[in-house]
Amino acid sequence: MHIVVAGQGYVGLPLAVRAAEVGHRVVGYDVDHHRVQQLAAGDSYVEDVAPARLRAVLDTGAYFVTADVGELAGYDIAVIAVPTPLRDGVPDLTYIEACARTLGEHLCPGATVVLESTTYPGTTEELLLPILEKSSGLKAGADFRLGFSPERIAPGNKRWSFEGTPKLVSGIDTTSLEVIKGFYDGIFHTTVPVSGPRVAELAKLIENTFRLVNISMINELATLTGRLGVNIWEAIDAAGTKPFGFTRFTPGPGVGGHCLPVDPLFLAWKIQDELGVPFRFVELAADVNRRMPDYVVQRVVASLDNRGVAVAGARILLLGLTYKINATDLRNSPSARVAELLTDLGADVRGAEPNLPDGADTELPVRRVDATPEEVAAADAVVLLMDHARFDLPMIQQNAAWILDCRNRMAGANVEVL
Repeated sequence: MHIVVAGQGYVGLPLAVRAAEVGHRVVGYDVDHHRVQQLAAGDSYVEDVAPARLRAVLDTGAYFVTADVGELAGYDIAVIAVPTPLRDGVPDLTYIEACARTLGEHLCPGATVVLESTTYPGTTEELLLPILEKSSGLKAGADFRLGFSPERIAPGNKRWSFEGTPKLVSGIDTTSLEVIKGFYDGIFHTTVPVSGPRVAELAKLIENTFRLVNISMINELATLTGRLGVNIWEAIDAAGTKPFGFTRFTPGPGVGGHCLPVDPLFLAWKIQDELGVPFRFVELAADVNRRMPDYVVQRVVASLDNRGVAVAGARILLLGLTYKINATDLRNSPSARVAELLTDLGADVRGAEPNLPDGADTELPVRRVDATPEEVAAADAVVLLMDHARFDLPMIQQNAAWILDCRNRMAGANVEVL
């Protein structure tokens, strides 16, 4: 089939490449001309798509990337995988709206549109459907198919591959569901049909809200248990020996990425907007996690004070700036807030991030350095924010004057854990 994947980021690019690999003719569409040029040159910026895989589908012609809307004509299935940011607590769906208008202008009878972007229940039928109908002059259900299938991207996850992760699928009617399920059956090992887009939209938000709430609970405990004289990490390990009724979550300096800091707030906004009541669990969880970088900084400042070192002028080394282990993604990473707070206090803040390619320094919140023995030894405080495999933790512990370990990877007289 002729497939269009609109949005060639962390969600759209893996789908486009996988669809091309299984035999479809895929147009990867993106409005970012620089991104299009990178992909056309075989340069993948998504860690789950190796450059060799990208070049292979480019070379066969199965995959073509463009910013030209004229190349979208004649598609059988179009997948929308564009950003859905949160702005001042309100979902920003302008990317979906713009993409819908563009796809609607090229929508032909019998074609199918699938939304993958995370959003609140009702978006597919209340927002996307009317735009497609107006732009195309066609009728959803009668003339074209429509549905929602949430992404479940987990960058760097070695246990669950892209195609091995079960895929939720939905349609506005039986025919739409059959077509959408048939498409994804050829890409994923398992598809899970649900009764309609609203269920699929809510299911995605439940997945991320579950994680946010549980991480927040553990994070808040981590700020309290030290004063109780209890090691939170040991207690989590002990609780984890229960073979049922418990899921392991661990503390950290905060949550990042597009999903956890954003998606649950879509649900909270929708509930407040439509029902007029707050979703208190989400609001509390989000508040707890927003405060975790502040707690990290409090711990650093307290340690410096105890050692007679003023934070103003202190040299502080942050290790791991991405939001996820072994990843290259800086989106909403708590490292930015930690760096900002320490810099505002007058500290000389440096950051080591071995997973980012050369030339990515402009995206970093601090001056970039390598975690060499000399750099570690020169720091008044070392903060392990993300425990990437590329860090030599024994060397770091041997050379550091003091370490705040936010991941419980080290132990010793010069180490404090979060």
